[in-house]
Amino acid sequence: MEVKKLHEIFMACGQKVCTDTRKVEKGSVFFALKGDNFNGNQFAAKAIESGCAYAVVDEKTAGSGDRFLLVTDVLKALQDLANYHRRQFDIPVIAITGSNGKTTTKELMHVVISKKFNVQYTQGNLNNHIGVPLTLLSITKEHEMAVVEMGANHQGEIHALCLIAEPGYGVITNIGKAHLEGFGGIEGVKKGKSELYRYLKEKNGTVFVHGDDEVLMDLSTANNKVTYGTKKIADVMGKYSESNLFVELAWKTRYTADELKDAPYVRSNIVGVYNYYNALCAACVGNFFKVEDHQIQEAIEGYVPNNNRSQLHKTANNVLILDYYNANPSSMSLAIENFSQMQFQNKMLVLGDMLELGGEAFKEHALILQMLREKKLEDYILVGPIFSALQKEKSFATSKDALAFLQSNPSKQKTVLIKGSRGIALEEVVKAF
Repeated sequence: MEVKKLHEIFMACGQKVCTDTRKVEKGSVFFALKGDNFNGNQFAAKAIESGCAYAVVDEKTAGSGDRFLLVTDVLKALQDLANYHRRQFDIPVIAITGSNGKTTTKELMHVVISKKFNVQYTQGNLNNHIGVPLTLLSITKEHEMAVVEMGANHQGEIHALCLIAEPGYGVITNIGKAHLEGFGGIEGVKKGKSELYRYLKEKNGTVFVHGDDEVLMDLSTANNKVTYGTKKIADVMGKYSESNLFVELAWKTRYTADELKDAPYVRSNIVGVYNYYNALCAACVGNFFKVEDHQIQEAIEGYVPNNNRSQLHKTANNVLILDYYNANPSSMSLAIENFSQMQFQNKMLVLGDMLELGGEAFKEHALILQMLREKKLEDYILVGPIFSALQKEKSFATSKDALAFLQSNPSKQKTVLIKGSRGIALEEVVKAF
C-alpha cells in the first residue's frame, strides 16, 4: 500500500493509532507489529472486533477484507507513515539524545518553550524505533514545534531515527558509559550518539552543545552550534549554587552581560548538580527561540519531576532521592559524587545493578564499590546479582530480599539516594522507608 493512501486513512481515523489490542481506541488504525515473543498479525482480527477501524498487517493469513491493509513490513510501514506525516508540517523539530539526562532535559525543554509555542513532545520513554514514529504521528496542525527524544543501544539507531523525524535542531546531553554491550564500548557510544551531529551537519541544522564538555565540543566542530556552559565564550553562560538541595542556577547570554553576578537565581525542583546542565540547556534553547527570560525562569521553577528521575520524596521517616528509572556507570558515579557532597548528617544509599554493560559489567560495578570506599560512604545496601557476586555483605540478590531486610531494620531520619537500573525494580525497596 502506498504511504500516501495509508496517510489518508490515518487522518480519516482522527490520527488514532493502536499497537496493543489491550489498549484499543475505537476507530483507530492497528499496526500488527512483531517482537521476539509476539506476532501482532495474530491479533489483527481481534483488534478489528474490539473497535479498530483498520489493521495494518504483513501476513495474508491475518485476515481478509477491506479493513485489513496488507503491507510488506508493518514496522517499516509505521515508520514511513510517521516520516510522511512529519513532512506535512513546516515546524522546528528538536531531537534529544545522550547517555544520561535526555528525558529530564526533554521535560525541562518542553515546559520552557511551551511558554511561547504549542509544543508536541515525546511522552514518557517512547524514544525508540516505535516510540519516535508514534510521537511524530501525534503532531497536529495546532502544534508549532516538536521535541523528540531518541534513545539507542546500537550503532546506526540514531541515524535511522533522524531519517524518520528529520530534525532541524539537536541536543546530545552527554556521552558516557551507557549500553556498552550494544555499542561495543565507550568509543562505540561516542560514534553512535554523535550520529545526530553528523545528520544535522549534512542538513545544515543547528545543535545546542554543552560548551564545558570537550568531547561534545570536539564532535560538533563542523556544526552550526549554540553553546551553553560556565565559560564566557558560551552563548548562554550559567553558574550553579550549592546552597540548596535543589538545583539553583543563574544564567545570562554573552550578548547581554559580561558578568553573572547580577543574574537572579532560578530555583528548580530537581536534585543533583548533574541536572544543572540539563536546566541550562533548556534555558539556552528557550533563549534561542526567543522565550522571555522571566518565562524561562517560571518554567524551570514550576517543573516538578514525577518519573523517578532526580525526584525528591519525603516520607514520614526519611527523605528519599529517587533516581532509579535507569542507571549506567556514568550516571551512577555522578549521583554518588553529588550525594557525597551534600551536607546531611545521616546519609544512606540503596544502589541497584547497572544493566546492559556486557563484558564490562563486573569491572564497572567494582569501580562503584571502590568509589563508595573512597568517599567513605559506609551506610548502604546493594541490590542485584552483579553487586551480590562482588560483595556478600550489605548485598541482596533481589529487591524483595532487600525490602525484607529493611523492613526488619527500619531507617529513620535519613536522606537516602536510591539509584539503579529499571530492571532491578528498586520501587519495591522504597516501601521500606
